[in-house]
Amino acid sequence: MNTQFFKALGKVAVASAVVLAFVSGPASAQQAGAPFTIQIDGSSTVFPISEAVAEAFQQTTQGRVRVAVGESGSSAGLRKFCRGEIHIADSSRPIRSSEMATCAAAGIQYVEIPVAFDGVTVVVHPSNPIRSLTVAQLRQIWSTGSRVNNFNAVGGPNLAMQLYGPGSASGTFEYFTEAVNGTARSSRTDYTPSEDDNVLVQGVANNPGGMAYFGLAYYEENQNRLHAVAIDNGNGPVAPSQATVRNGTYAPLSRPIFIYVNAAALRRPQVQQFVQYYINNAATISERVGYVALPQAAYATYLERAQRRQIGTAFGGRAAIGASIEDVVARRLVLTPVND
Repeated sequence: MNTQFFKALGKVAVASAVVLAFVSGPASAQQAGAPFTIQIDGSSTVFPISEAVAEAFQQTTQGRVRVAVGESGSSAGLRKFCRGEIHIADSSRPIRSSEMATCAAAGIQYVEIPVAFDGVTVVVHPSNPIRSLTVAQLRQIWSTGSRVNNFNAVGGPNLAMQLYGPGSASGTFEYFTEAVNGTARSSRTDYTPSEDDNVLVQGVANNPGGMAYFGLAYYEENQNRLHAVAIDNGNGPVAPSQATVRNGTYAPLSRPIFIYVNAAALRRPQVQQFVQYYINNAATISERVGYVALPQAAYATYLERAQRRQIGTAFGGRAAIGASIEDVVARRLVLTPVND
């Protein structure tokens, strides 16, 4: 799947009150006679799934519904979501406690839907002979204040490093830094950041000393131009793949990825139909773009969650470091009534 082809070409800018109206208020907030537009923004990791679902769903609506998908990063997307600017936030991590509080203060209730599993993938240029790194070596490279600037410091060749990585609005940045460095958002800053994973791909593909990390789907799409580094978490090196993410051996960099849906927006038939379509097709599309599907029983649970608009999170505002697919599926919401 060509994720670059599906890049959103623009964003709709509207006043805050009008945006709040079209998310949860009357249909007249959108231009009379125009197609209803579902607004999605957030994670670049989740973007390939959401964009593929959006493209397929729009073909079923005879032009009556549009779906606009952006990729400003998980944190930026959730900020927009908690301001009522979008219907759905893509996120490569669970919603944080601070974001839960922001949404609550704004009266925004959300339905949490895990859609797939990902493996954060560390990549280097194909000419680089380094084949594996321990988590401790990753920490040496990426920790705050790190002075590691050559691969020979971590058992590799005498080759200067050029580091690329997600920006600070990225859920992948937060997950990786917590899983590797022990504290979310704790990282060296002397690297080239981008919220566009294709920029990171290009950086490493064009630089023999390049190194980056991003979602598995972007590696799967570009594996002829990159080399994925196997990660040793104490039980020997394990390469990232759909198989090792599925069986839980690719640790600690495997993680669930999500959509968060505005509960009030789910009253709209267009949004409810889209979310149901998303859940019903998430397994097929997530596998096709390079992620790992959840069990069908889990999708059935999440479909009921969307239909009943069951709000809240099963993660308590914390990251799911080291959680397996089975762990995530077993988590249950503390159900809270929806305010209509």
